[in-house]
Amino acid sequence: MVTAPSYTHELQVAQLAVQRATILTKRVFHEKAKGTVDKNDKSPVTIGDFGAQALIIAALKHNFPEDAIVAEEEAAQLKEDANLRDTIWNLVKDTKLDDEEAEKTLGGAIKSVDSMLELIDLGNSPGGSKGRIWTIDPIDGTKGFLRGGQYAVCLGLMVDGEVRVGVLGCPNLPVDDSARLTADIGSNATDEGRGVLFSAVEYKGANSRPLTTGGLSPDSKHIGMRPIEDLTKATFCESVEAGHSAHDDQAVISQKLGITEPSVRMDSQAKYGSIARGAGDIYLRLPVKATYQEKIWDHAAGDLIVRESGGQVTDIHGKRLDFSIGRTLANNKGVVAAPLPVHERVLKVVQEVLKI
Repeated sequence: MVTAPSYTHELQVAQLAVQRATILTKRVFHEKAKGTVDKNDKSPVTIGDFGAQALIIAALKHNFPEDAIVAEEEAAQLKEDANLRDTIWNLVKDTKLDDEEAEKTLGGAIKSVDSMLELIDLGNSPGGSKGRIWTIDPIDGTKGFLRGGQYAVCLGLMVDGEVRVGVLGCPNLPVDDSARLTADIGSNATDEGRGVLFSAVEYKGANSRPLTTGGLSPDSKHIGMRPIEDLTKATFCESVEAGHSAHDDQAVISQKLGITEPSVRMDSQAKYGSIARGAGDIYLRLPVKATYQEKIWDHAAGDLIVRESGGQVTDIHGKRLDFSIGRTLANNKGVVAAPLPVHERVLKVVQEVLKI
């Protein structure tokens, strides 16, 4: 009998790194994002993306210097724009956890602005099927972040092409795992009582705990998908943007399954976390363009968290998501995530509606 690796240190570092990065993103929102929905080169999203990516890569390189990293951003823009670079550096150098031991685990502060630029550019790995590769989405859910709705700081570890560790920091989801999703979850969700850190290790299950500004909260709970005996009472999650998922097809699928509840629309991998803990039930991301390839950083952590919570995640053809072939899910189209006992039935209706 082969014992599965525990990845204890990897999990601890990943959780603390994501938690520290969420502190920066929340600060950016409150200081920079109020009243703007503009994604130009100096937007709050740009500032938050670069800052969060630098903080996470710094922690990974301190603890796992040989590991490769696939991340969304590169520093070329910052090297040409001194104002933007200085704005991000001032945030990065001042962002730390209120816990000396936790900060020590992460390696402490980034030493200089040049170090920050170098760290950001370390996210340029091509990915692949061999070795240890971390994948980062520093702010998943651009528009959700700007509107004070749902976004996620996402980090996953792949070993030989399989996701082994996944962490999602969701600052605007309710801490309460039993709170069902509501129609307004996609906006104005920055009240007290919010902020969740989801995590999973392959074969070890999935957990949630409140986000803090210091060390990891001891209030960790095992999470699982809600058992569904009657599909008509299930809740769908889908993307807010019609450009990300085919809403019309989703409506037909809901109708064929007899689901009467309106779909809950929200941004980011917060959807994966929400169905993993039973706040919602099914997540569909239906292809809009035949040529579009999903990015691995948009799905790696969420895929593992749902599967470790008793769910199944495939594409619309019923194939598991394949993270082993580069920076995109080139072998997959769309996403169907649901509790394992009903996944096959949901997939069948998806294929019927999409004429697969």
